[in-house]
Amino acid sequence: METKIDFDLIVTIVKKGWAERIVKASKEAGAEGGTIVFARGTGIHEQKSILGIPIEPEKEMILTLVPVEKTDEILQAIIEAGELEKPATGIAFVLDVKRVAGIVHLLEGE
Repeated sequence: METKIDFDLIVTIVKKGWAERIVKASKEAGAEGGTIVFARGTGIHEQKSILGIPIEPEKEMILTLVPVEKTDEILQAIIEAGELEKPATGIAFVLDVKRVAGIVHLLEGE
């Protein structure tokens, strides 16, 4: 099925325990929801160890598929909720989505 709606994927990576506030903020800004994936990560601010054994910080990755026209508003809500303007809090980025399946509920009004 061809879609006439263009979509973006907002990928947000934050510390463990922050995903729910990201999803809540994105939904309040117009997103339908999100998918939370648990992950491990390393960054320049997270190279800790105990007794010489490196610790890999636990992360939560939130995948949010949004219509292009809502991307900026939802991304701004994510930045504010995740405090992403502060160092070592997380990262969010946007990817273009060329094709999508399984979102029939979003396309029924087309």
